[in-house]
Amino acid sequence: MARIAGVDLPNKATKIALTYIYGLGRTSAEDICKKCNVDPDVKINTLSAEVLAELRKVIENDYTVEGRLRSQTQLNIKRLMDIGCYRGLRHRKGLPVRGQRTKTNARTRKGKKKTIAGKKKAV
Repeated sequence: MARIAGVDLPNKATKIALTYIYGLGRTSAEDICKKCNVDPDVKINTLSAEVLAELRKVIENDYTVEGRLRSQTQLNIKRLMDIGCYRGLRHRKGLPVRGQRTKTNARTRKGKKKTIAGKKKAV
């Protein structure tokens, strides 16, 4: 099993297997294959150690992936919250950030429904 950027890649086509690395999608995976002169449709386990080393080198030098990308994203969100901008406040409150409606939907961000008791009738 090939291991690149700390991720065990499944035995699939190279262009598909590389997408298992956080931060790489189909387009960037195909670009990496092109840079390394690798056929994107070849299974990853059939590649030689030299080719895998070349893939590792290209990914390490040209792309921000896995832990570095995750921490960079978290720092960006923290910066938004620290400066107190609208997007930062939405992150802080756990509400949708990109303008989605919240009257209905938005359950993923808001969490499970919190039922509020109705008014009691006066006797």
